[in-house]
Formats: sequence, C-alpha cells, structure tokens
Amino acid sequence: MAPLDDYFTMQCSAFREAASARLDGEALGMPESALDRHLAACRGCAVWVAEAAVVSRRARLTSAPPVPDLTARVLIALPKELPGVRAAARVRLVGSALRLALVAVAVAQAGVAWPALLSGTAAMSAPVHMAHETGAWNAAVAVAFIAVAARPRWAAGSLPFLGAFTIFLLATTVADLAAGHVHLDRALVHLLLLAGVVLICVVAWRGRPPRQRSALAVARRRAAA
Repeated sequence: MAPLDDYFTMQCSAFREAASARLDGEALGMPESALDRHLAACRGCAVWVAEAAVVSRRARLTSAPPVPDLTARVLIALPKELPGVRAAARVRLVGSALRLALVAVAVAQAGVAWPALLSGTAAMSAPVHMAHETGAWNAAVAVAFIAVAARPRWAAGSLPFLGAFTIFLLATTVADLAAGHVHLDRALVHLLLLAGVVLICVVAWRGRPPRQRSALAVARRRAAA
C-alpha cells in the first residue's frame, strides 16, 4: 500500500470512489484514515459523499413497485412445440427408414451369396471356384451395406468402390442380355446391388454438411438458368 502522504496528492475522484465503496461495504483501496482526512479538508467531496449517502439510503429503503404476475400469459404464449422439433423428427424418421431399407437389401444380397459361397453352386453351372468367388463378392457387398446402415458416416467412403462395381456390372449385364449370354432372372438379381448403392447415395447426400449441400444446389440452379 502507498505511504499515507501520497494520498494527499490524489485527485478527488479517487477519494469519491473510495467513499462510494465504503457506502457499499466494499474495499476502499486506501487507508480509511486517509479518506477521512480528505473529506475533512475537502468540502466538495464531503458534500458529494453526503448526497451519495442519501441516495444510497433511499435506494435501499424504497420498496419496489408492484409488478403483475405474467407467468400464465407467458406460458400460454409459448409455442406448444419448439421450432425445428418436428423437422428434426422427420429427418430422424427418414434416416431410420433408409437404414432399415439398406439392412433389408443387405439381407437379400447375403441370401443370394450364401448358396454359392457355401456349396460352390452357382447359376449357369459355373466352376466351383468361380461360384465361390461370386459368392464372396456378393457377401462382401452385403457386409458393406450392413456397415453403412450401422455407421451412415461411412456412406461417402464406400461409394467409389460400390459405385464403380455397380456401373461395370450393369454395363456388362446389359451387354450379356443383348447377346443372350445370361438369363433375365439372373440379371434381375443385380437390381439388389443397384438398390443398395442408390440407398447409400441418398445416405451420403443427407450426411453432407449444410454448406456443401446449399452450395451444390446453388450451382445446379445457376447451371439450369
């Protein structure tokens, strides 16, 4: 703390601040004796402190004006449902439906893979190893569908492989159908793969950050214009 003589060179504002702190029961920041000596010597500060004491006493003793109880009106004015709750519920519902559909496709895809993977029998009397290989591919695709259904954030990462596989398979299937190298019932099985990849595309799209989705939508609108 500064020596007592230093407080006599301080401006009146410092002493008035200390006096206000004393009225509020706070620390003065200086010796109380220094404040008292200044108030005894400075009439301006003494008058200021006296007026501040009157104002402070009135503020403490004056009762607060009555305020109406607005609780019921506020509660009635509140919305029955917070904004965005219904939209968030719809988003969760759609997401759950997509995941369940992907699980269903995965189960069907596993059903297609199981006979070839287990017994080595496949359509069109394929060799045993080729049947096993085909079954392994179909089983792996089913596992990928299940994985994305369990962890939707993996959807975008699985698309490069699954998308490329689907494009090549569908292209060759169409060519084989035209040439009579495959039966229609065998070709229709590949629609499971197509359905699963489409579902994963939707899941990946829904998982995009809002800014990316809005920027892409703006770019599409500009291209259309």
